[in-house]
This record gives sequence, structure tokens and C-alpha cells, in this order.
Amino acid sequence: MGVDSAPAPVPAAGAGAGTGTITTAVPARLDRLPWSRWHWMIVIGLGTVWILDGLEVTIVGNVAGRLAEEGSGLAITSAQVTGVAAALYVAGACTGALFFGWLTDRYGRRKLFMITLAVYLGATAMTALSFESWWFFLFRFLTGFGIGGEYAAINSAIDELIPSLYRGRVDLIINGSYWLGAIGGALLSIVMLDTDIFPKDLGWRLSFALGVVLGLVILLVRRHVPESPRWQFIHGRGEAAEELVSSVEKEIEREKGEALPPPAGEITIHQRKSIGFGMIARTVFARYPRRAVLSLSLFVGQAFLYNAITFGFGAILTTFFDVPTGNTGYYFAVIAAGNFVGPLLLGRLFDTVGRRIMISSTYVLSGLLLFATAWLFDRGSLTATTLTACWCVVLFFASTGASSAYLTVSEIFPMETRAMAIAFFYAVGTAAGGISGPLVFAELTESGVVGETVLAFQIGAGLMCAAGLVAAFLAVNAERRSLEDIAEPLSVAKQESA
Repeated sequence: MGVDSAPAPVPAAGAGAGTGTITTAVPARLDRLPWSRWHWMIVIGLGTVWILDGLEVTIVGNVAGRLAEEGSGLAITSAQVTGVAAALYVAGACTGALFFGWLTDRYGRRKLFMITLAVYLGATAMTALSFESWWFFLFRFLTGFGIGGEYAAINSAIDELIPSLYRGRVDLIINGSYWLGAIGGALLSIVMLDTDIFPKDLGWRLSFALGVVLGLVILLVRRHVPESPRWQFIHGRGEAAEELVSSVEKEIEREKGEALPPPAGEITIHQRKSIGFGMIARTVFARYPRRAVLSLSLFVGQAFLYNAITFGFGAILTTFFDVPTGNTGYYFAVIAAGNFVGPLLLGRLFDTVGRRIMISSTYVLSGLLLFATAWLFDRGSLTATTLTACWCVVLFFASTGASSAYLTVSEIFPMETRAMAIAFFYAVGTAAGGISGPLVFAELTESGVVGETVLAFQIGAGLMCAAGLVAAFLAVNAERRSLEDIAEPLSVAKQESA
């Protein structure tokens, strides 16, 4: 059923282990909460950063042609923007995910999701000030470094704060909100690239600057998002966890005008300060090998498709259909809308129909539709408009599947390893598809040879189908289940027989 059955490791004594053993109902108390204003604050404070990521990546893809033009203020080619700079952004994201993921599990979700957003915003601001290609490359890497940390810190925090009844749909919609930013970036690039409004060397800089302004607003909201009580009670801060949950319960009872039902149960754990890489590796790969294979498959499939295709969609339109660089934003806004509508409409089914059937079907269906698109493109049957329509349908399902990859990894591994597991599979999967994808795809699309672009489509489609088949056999039925039920914490106290 996708669950590996090796016994849970016993918490080791020593520097990394806590000295207390506590019994708490905090997980059950969080899971039985009805949806409230407090949960909306969590979603807005944490989830909206994906809008910024979508805004950022889309702007880069759409301004690639403008940056390569004479008078842009930057000596750089379109292939360098969609290839080298895109690969550096992803490399930074992989590195940042691993670095900040480890810190997130060690020092808490809240500290790190404040730091990672600050890094992201600072690097984006510096990108707007680029005067040489090396500067642009450097701060694309650092921007990715910040967003990689966001993926680890934010996904772990969201899943630990959202009730199990809503966790699937909320996680998918939040990850899918990236595409709201993509729509904004596409439409913004139309205005910013209009030389009747802004000079060639100014419009693209203002696009990045606007992202910084929006990020500062999110940073202000995020100040009110609390630490994860699940992280607190394991890391020796049980009283703080109890106080936080009690205050949230009182707030929700006032809002709803009725008392909350009693929690479903308690858990007893050995508190610890941190966990080493050795324990994380043994947990992920020895205790849960099937879940590790599932996670890697999902991330590689979606990473190649998305990082290869979305970074270069504007180049496809200009190369094969002679769409002016200033107009590519209109087309991208359409496929971005399809990407967001997918998780929005299908997300609820992950909590009702179930994870296994929804993950596998969205991956396989998007892959098959992409094969069909590649066939039509190879025959010369598509125009810029019909290619965009095909991609819109493909990505309606692909976006839902891709979002479920983050949901899957964030809920199927033990609490103590959650952020690091997200970071690892994001980094490995994204490195495999996200670094090689843009580099290869930039060369294929710039060549102007239809067959080479078709090949890139087919590779992405094949990997999505393969990942879907893996999910059909290995996906975990995690819908409406407590995180502690899906993967028992490493710190759980075992009852000894008399």
C-alpha cells in the first residue's frame, strides 16, 4: 500500500536528544479544528510567496528577448537568459533547499521562513540593478537560493498547521498559486516591455522591483504566522505548543460561537533538540524506501516538464510562430490560468477520491496529452494560438500533479525529517530535470528545428507518464489522516511490556 514496514528507530541518547518525555494532544487538537480566519492568515502569510515565485520566473522568461536586444542595458543573449540564468536559478533553489531545509528542522519553521523570504527579496532587488551579465547570473542564483529555502520551510509549516480534512486541497491550491503570479508576470511584462511607456533599459528592471514591493507586503503578514506547535513539542517547547494551540482554540470558539469537540487522542514522545543527517538518511531510505522512490519519481517528472518548458515557452512562440517578444505575455497568461485552475478545481478530489488515484491519473493524463501535442506540433498542424490551447489543457492536469509532489513529500515522512525530506527530493528531482532541462531545451528551441523541440516535448511527456505509473503502485493513501498516523514520529515513546 506504499507504506514500508520496518520498525521505528528508538531515539538515541546524547547531544541531539531531549531529556523530557511528554504526552500531548496537540496534533489531534490541530486536526479537529474547523476552517477559520486563523487558517486564512496562515494561507495568506505563507502560501502567497508562490505568487512571487511565479511572477519572477515568468518575467525572466518573457523579458529574455528584450534583454538580448541592443539598448537593454545588459550584454546578454536570449539563450543565456533562458538557459544559463534559468539553470543557475534552479541550482540556487536546490542548494538553498538543502541548506535551509536542514536549518528548518533544527531551528524551527518560523525563523527560517522569515529568513528565506528576506534572502529572496534582497536578491530580486539586486537582479533589477544588473549592469553586467555576471551580476545577473549571480543574483539569479541567490534568488533561487532563497526560494529553495521557502519550499522546504513553507510546505512543512503549512502541512503541520492545516487540519487533516483540508490538507490536500489547501496544499495543492497554495502550490498552484504560483501560476497566479505567472499570470501577473505575463501581463506585467506586456506593459513593461512596451517601449512607448518605458525605455528598453528600464521596463524590465521595474518588473523585478514590483516583485520586491509585493514581497515586503507578504513579509509584514508573515510576522503574525506562529511557529508550528508540532515542531515545538518535539523540540522541548511543549508548554509553548500548548499555549499556542489553546489560544487558537479560544479564538476559533469565539468566531464560531460554539465549543470544539474533544480531540481524538494523544501521543507520547521523547523530546529532542535536533536530528542528524545519518538518522534522516536511514529514515527516508531504509525505513521508507518505497516512499523515497515515489517522491523522486514525482519530482523528476514534473521538474523536467516545468523547468524545461515554462522557461522556454516565449522562445518557442518567437522562434516558430514569429510572435513579437512584447506579445508573448498574452499567450503565457493563458497557459498560466490553466495551471492555476487545475489545482483549484481538482484539489478537493485529493481529499475525497484519494491521493493514489488522483496523483497517478493527473500525471499520466498530462503526459499523454503532451505526446498528442508533440505529434500535432511535428505535423505543423498548430498555430501560436492552438499550441497555447493545447498547453493550457496539458498543464491543467500537469500543474495539479506537480503540486501533489510537494504535498506527498511533505506528509509521508516523519515530523523530524519533514523539511529535510522536502529539500532533498526537491533538490535531486529539480537538479535532474530543472538544471539539465533549461540548458538542453534552450539549445533545442533556439535551433529552429521542429524535430528537436518535439523531442523535448516527448521526453517531458514520457517522464510524467512514468511517474504516474510509479504513483499508481506506490502512492500512500494519506487523505484525511493525521500526519502522525501517516508517518510515526521518530521521537515517539514506545510502551515497554511488563
